[in-house]
Amino acid sequence: MHRPIDESGHGAGDGAGRGPVPPPYRPHPVPPVDSGGRSAPGDGAPDPGRVDPRVLGALLARHGWQRRGGAAGRYGRWTPPGSGPGGGTSLLVPDTLAFPDCEDLIGEALTALARSGTPSAREVLTGLAVPSDEIRWWREVPTGPAGTVPWPVQEQLRSAARKILLAGALAVRGRAGYHGSRHRAAAQAALEPVVVGTDPGGRALTAFLPVPPGRPVAVRLYHALHAAREAVDYQRATGGMDAFDSAVEAGVSRELTEGLVALVRGTEGARVALAWAPAAGVPEGCAARPEPVEFSPGDLPALREASARYLTDEPSVPVRVTGAVVRMRRSGPRGEGRVRLRVLGGADVGHVRVTLDEEAYRTAGHAHLVGLPIRVVGRLESRGGFRRLTGASGVVPVQVDEAERDRLMKSLHENLDFLEEACEPEEER
Repeated sequence: MHRPIDESGHGAGDGAGRGPVPPPYRPHPVPPVDSGGRSAPGDGAPDPGRVDPRVLGALLARHGWQRRGGAAGRYGRWTPPGSGPGGGTSLLVPDTLAFPDCEDLIGEALTALARSGTPSAREVLTGLAVPSDEIRWWREVPTGPAGTVPWPVQEQLRSAARKILLAGALAVRGRAGYHGSRHRAAAQAALEPVVVGTDPGGRALTAFLPVPPGRPVAVRLYHALHAAREAVDYQRATGGMDAFDSAVEAGVSRELTEGLVALVRGTEGARVALAWAPAAGVPEGCAARPEPVEFSPGDLPALREASARYLTDEPSVPVRVTGAVVRMRRSGPRGEGRVRLRVLGGADVGHVRVTLDEEAYRTAGHAHLVGLPIRVVGRLESRGGFRRLTGASGVVPVQVDEAERDRLMKSLHENLDFLEEACEPEEER
């Protein structure tokens, strides 16, 4: 399984006595070597016969490797970041597949990358194993001993990156100034394939979004981040917030501005950069080599004001919700009561709370006892994250197939406290 964005881990040693190296993403096993000295396919490393040398070269350049000579049009010699012309590991990478020994050279290069303790080597292997768009975050923060960043500060970076990714996934599902709980389950599911790698110093983090299915999220974030930067510039220059209103169509939302606030807060500045998977090409409407989008502490007032504006300005939504009653509460044996529904259809949320008059409350209770959902018409309020239905009317039971009814009845028997709570007052939330 891939490593979640809010976890860390430690990898095995590199086999050369240099001690453990923390892998920056879900670890690939070090490939065994056959008698010819090249990595064997099917062992977790990419098959040399399926690696395009142009893609390998592009990934090496992206992650800081330097090309230091080689016969033009035949091969190049690459050295890792920070090494001099004659020091450290070097890779001999062919420029094309036109020569008989190209596959052997690629195999030897992959073996060297898999055994390297250089974090960028692991990132190159990730890009080869699963063609991925990359999103990288940097934060300028004070460092501790040996240039490292304290653990709580690293956690802040992970949390901010997670919020920004989720904002991008939500914007793919629909444009809104405030998403709340709408589409959240689908957006989180879209991020399941994402692999995350951290910089050894804790000041940077990279997310690898496989292509497919992650490209729509990467493209949406590309447009949203640039629109957010332009809106902030406009607000700081004129004091007006109009640019944030039009930026919603590009994917800017309360969720994104909150993620950017979390990224920048407590730093001297932060950057977000995107890079497209070389094997998949450049998406339409995007720059081939996007420049990093930078934010500074001076941008925080504009971002916070936009976040509050999105929260208050997002309108309520008229809906007709079908849902299973999972909880009922009221302050006494008569009068109106509050019902919690597990949404089966009609709204892009998991659960909603709705206040019903006495007759509708009784109808909801009877429907629940016989294993039927109810249908109710109302407005899904943005206040509270689109979890509350107001102006409820037209409450009626809905017929369902036997399998769904049996499942609802099983749920009732497994939650016997349902009736015990029916007359208890509900706490304010």
